[in-house]
Amino acid sequence: MWEDGIDKADDAWDAYDCELRAAVGEYNRHLASSPGFVPLDWKVVKAMLWVETGAKNPKWRTRPMQIGNEGDPGLQSLLLGNEGGDLVVPPSMRPYLSIESARQQPAQNIRAGIGYLLMRMANFAFKSVPGPDARVLEITAAPGDSLDRIAKAQGSTLEVMKKLNPSVGVVHAGDVLKYQKASIQRVITGWNPLSAGSIAQRYNSGDSRYASKLQHAARVLGARAEAACAR
Repeated sequence: MWEDGIDKADDAWDAYDCELRAAVGEYNRHLASSPGFVPLDWKVVKAMLWVETGAKNPKWRTRPMQIGNEGDPGLQSLLLGNEGGDLVVPPSMRPYLSIESARQQPAQNIRAGIGYLLMRMANFAFKSVPGPDARVLEITAAPGDSLDRIAKAQGSTLEVMKKLNPSVGVVHAGDVLKYQKASIQRVITGWNPLSAGSIAQRYNSGDSRYASKLQHAARVLGARAEAACAR
């Protein structure tokens, strides 16, 4: 019955095509420089939309991606910033993408759903990141100093201190050491391959048939004409 409904989808099921293309394009541009990123195909998200709700579902007009439903932690995981969502969501979206707007406005629900999908597909790690001030500075070590202690006091990191002072093991008072502003930050280190199976596992693991549904929706979408969107 579900497949029959997808096969008979009418033009109402294409209502968000232009919104999807714009939102996916915004994410793709923002993440283009991250290591190993492969641009997301907006039709993958459209297939997810059809699996999550579809035009005949009451939530099609408010939460087409279903993110933000009662008891679903995905929206908070994305927007609270402690799981990497702050790196995934484009700065241009942040002023208007909120928990409230994602629960009430379909355009923002779509953006939140895309963001959560990408956050779950990303690999993160904490690394030493150089600060905006690229100057290499010098400091004279005081009694009791160590590379780590100087790094913390001067707004640098142990990794940078070791890189700039490769011959220094034990720090002695009077040593002149180089340092550079840096901090430990969460960064995107790579991406998991995107497939129906990985989307099912990372976006909606509660539906055992999610992957096969997604594949069916994608096949149907492949035969449909695309909407003409203003550029």
